[in-house]
Order: sequence, then C-alpha cells, then structure tokens
Amino acid sequence: MISSGRRVRVARTVVAAFAALASPVGVRAQVTSAKQVIVVPGVNRNPNLSSAIRVGDLLFISGQLGGNDSTIEGQTMQALENMKKVLDAAGTTVDNVVKCTVFLTDMKEFAKMNEAYRAFFSAAKDPPGRSAVAVVALARPTAKVEIECIAAMPK
Repeated sequence: MISSGRRVRVARTVVAAFAALASPVGVRAQVTSAKQVIVVPGVNRNPNLSSAIRVGDLLFISGQLGGNDSTIEGQTMQALENMKKVLDAAGTTVDNVVKCTVFLTDMKEFAKMNEAYRAFFSAAKDPPGRSAVAVVALARPTAKVEIECIAAMPK
C-alpha cells in the first residue's frame, strides 16, 4: 500500500512533468521585477485603486472615465487624454499602447466613440488592439465610456 504522503509527491511529480511538456522547449516564464505603482503628478491617489501598475515591461492602466462632457465623443477624448497623462507619468507614450478595452453604456454610440478614438490614435505608428464591451452602467452615473489600456514600456 502507498502512503498518502507518497501519493502526494507522485501526484506533484506527474503534474510538474505535464507542465514541462506543455510549455515550448526552452521557454520559461519568470517575473523578474516587482510591481510598481504609477502616480500621476497633481492627481490625488485613490485608496481603492492605482492609476496604473507596471510589472516588468508592461503597464496596466486602470479604466479612465470621460469627464463631465455630455457627448460620447467628448467623453472618449477625455478618457484617452486621462490615459495619456498616466502614460506620461510612467515614462511611455501612446505609440506603446498595445491593447485597449472600451466599456460603453450604449453600443448605438459605438460609431461616434470610434471616430474620437481613431482621431486620438491617428498619430500613433500602429493603433492598438481593442475590444469594445457593452455594460449596463459605469461608476459615475453620467459616464458613457470607460477605457482601460495595456502598454509596453520602452527598454
């Protein structure tokens, strides 16, 4: 009869072997740096979230709301300008944004949001990947759009 301790060791060995087989040859993921909170100058820190977190060569920017403008175009531009301030504080640029997620309270306004989004990223070498998601509501009752992004950090 095999002891329960030995069964656990055998199970761990089998799981490790399958994990090794499942990863490409020579590829080993390692996180070599701790997370770094990005603080935007002149912006009060929120005790519930950070404006952005840098881990290694990636920057994860929290969702940005679009201010008090009543139009989707105005809110989209303001959210993106807010994102730009975070990028600047982190030491990167709009050119390094690789992925955005856009949360919309009304998908009927997608085309207007897209016009403002396209205008903002028009100077970028390549526009980032993007997802657009319909939501019932956002944190501010008058908000129509929230945009979060992931950016690469220059080396």
